[in-house]
Amino acid sequence: MLTKMSEILKYAKKGSYGVPALGAADEMTLRACIDAAEEMMSPIIILCMHNGNKDLNYFGRILNDLALQAKVPIATMLDHTPTFESAIAGIRAGFNSIMVDRSSLPYKENLAQVKELVRIAHAVDIEVEAELGCVGFEDDSDADFDLVFTVPEEAVSFVEESGIECLAVSIGTAHGAYKGEPKLQFELLQELESKVSIPLALHGGSGSGDENLAKACRLGISKVNIVNDLYRSAFNAVEKDGMAGNRIYNLLPTLYMGYKEKAMHFMKVFGSAGKA
Repeated sequence: MLTKMSEILKYAKKGSYGVPALGAADEMTLRACIDAAEEMMSPIIILCMHNGNKDLNYFGRILNDLALQAKVPIATMLDHTPTFESAIAGIRAGFNSIMVDRSSLPYKENLAQVKELVRIAHAVDIEVEAELGCVGFEDDSDADFDLVFTVPEEAVSFVEESGIECLAVSIGTAHGAYKGEPKLQFELLQELESKVSIPLALHGGSGSGDENLAKACRLGISKVNIVNDLYRSAFNAVEKDGMAGNRIYNLLPTLYMGYKEKAMHFMKVFGSAGKA
């Protein structure tokens, strides 16, 4: 069932569970996510990065068609659009929500650009997520990453002035793979949840630790973005198999199962299983 993000997340916020926002870039990863959701009876949000598929309009049609046929509620999102043009491309491709990422900009510039895209998106019944504070990037290098935690008072004003449906907050996670496990600011999360009226999203869920993520969902996170762990699980499944000889013909089904199984795992962790 193709469903609005706000409709899915209002139940998550009320029920204190998290909805997996799962990355998909082609038909195989998309079907793995949807099949996992149907098996677990979990609502989901399908994410596609703004540069995730070279033919975004065609992928958008596949995504909408499969979502309409699905037995569980599914929202669709073009994630982390960095420019005005990329956000408009998501609207034109048929995603029913877009994530407008201007979190690296000063507060006033972030707000101004988000407001403009909210005005355009809402005119064609598209919902918007934005980010306040800055969720950094971590990788396997020794470089440090910068995090700018979300300020509760700014979050309240930002939500009221922008008109967004979901706010991504910075409480200690980072995008990409971790060398270790992050330290989430749960007291900050509780303050944000108590003051902000709309659902909160957590980016950088991959590698953040199951206990951390489960607790974050219980304390107020309604949407958790997962991408890196899905790809890693698919790769690990192939590596474990070895694909020796004619086993190579099983490459794509093995990738699919690795992706699907990790998606199902997070539905249990976030508490969304059985909530469709």
